[in-house]
Amino acid sequence: MATLCRPAVSVPEYVITMEETLELARSRHADHPQLPLALRLIENTGVLTRHIVQPIEETLKHPGFEDRNRVYGNEAKARVPAVVQRALDDAELLTTDIDVIIYVSCTGFMMPSMTAWLINAMDFSSDTRQIPIAQLGCAAGGAAVNRAHDFCTAYPEANALIVACEFCSLCYQPTDLGVGSLLCNGLFGDGIAAAVVRGRGGTGITLERNASYLIPKTEDWIMYDVRATGFHFLLDKRVPATMEPLAPALHNLARQHGWNASDLDFYIIHAGGPRILDDLSKFLEVPPEAFRFSRATLTEYGNIASAVVLDALRRLFDEGGAEESARGMLAGFGPGITAEMSLGRWTNATNETT
Repeated sequence: MATLCRPAVSVPEYVITMEETLELARSRHADHPQLPLALRLIENTGVLTRHIVQPIEETLKHPGFEDRNRVYGNEAKARVPAVVQRALDDAELLTTDIDVIIYVSCTGFMMPSMTAWLINAMDFSSDTRQIPIAQLGCAAGGAAVNRAHDFCTAYPEANALIVACEFCSLCYQPTDLGVGSLLCNGLFGDGIAAAVVRGRGGTGITLERNASYLIPKTEDWIMYDVRATGFHFLLDKRVPATMEPLAPALHNLARQHGWNASDLDFYIIHAGGPRILDDLSKFLEVPPEAFRFSRATLTEYGNIASAVVLDALRRLFDEGGAEESARGMLAGFGPGITAEMSLGRWTNATNETT
């Protein structure tokens, strides 16, 4: 059985607080007719601090998409290897033990992918498979777990490496003045996460079942408008209410597995915002405390896109993990509107290098 091991997580050294974000909004958009609404929405996110890959003075500039994408590539290459190495160490594996690298990111573009660069830079085997995923947004963290599970199911002795690298601050667009854009300026943060899925051995979540679900006719609710200036993030005001139609998919996945989604031992959920977590608590019929790891990520780091679920899982490990065979759910949500969901049990197994 494939086991999702302890994630390694890193956030950049530059920090912006909610107070600083609110003051920037007041000073830069003093005449905006909906500024009071935007400020209230930002305050309601509960995001107290975010980490960004450049100083705020540089973040607020817009030198053009070419320069920003160059920053993305340079910073990814400078920061990702150390996170990958920690994830490998936690899983007690070497680069040569990895059979596939699944790299997810929606905040920059590279071709060849970072997967190719990592194989060369960190001495992975030349026959390591590559699965770069660029267009699932925040759902990609859950998708990466599911694709790693699928791969290890097909190749039971294999090991998969998941890497999520998101520099959301590089997508800041100073000319986007809609309330949704102003809200996003106070919600998203930067972060890198990596985790190993071992085909044999390992401590963590032994993955048992996964599924995807897309809410019909919502593909334009979360999207990029790609222009000469780069990625312009569009967020429909209906997005916070999407847990009502997505909760039945989570219930159905658990039911197919003979479980009750309302009665699990742990939940690792994408923290898109507080409304998402509040509604999911309501529609899954679980106490708000069940999502404490996701809420902590949101409060301390903001929405770090595809890396959220891995950071929330890291917090479960930091708490000491779960009881042997404890049942849990992991879910990521993103453009589509898409849900990537999985079920598994906690295992404290003895690692055996394959």
